[in-house]
Amino acid sequence: MPKLPAIPGKELVRVLEVLGFMCVRQSGSHTIMEHVDGRITTVPIHGKKDLPVGTLKAILRDIDITADEFRNTL
Repeated sequence: MPKLPAIPGKELVRVLEVLGFMCVRQSGSHTIMEHVDGRITTVPIHGKKDLPVGTLKAILRDIDITADEFRNTL
């Protein structure tokens, strides 16, 4: 299985919007995304810095998609 790509938080927000999530609120540098079926996750946006791999894995776990599904959506 290939590694997860290193992407910044803003790009992850765009990918989540493609998957049907919408921004419900923002608290500082953290955007809270929610899907119509009730899944919720928080995405940190720290400029152009890439998200740490562990954070990206936790977000994928929160939204209940696999790394392969995520790569295909990119």
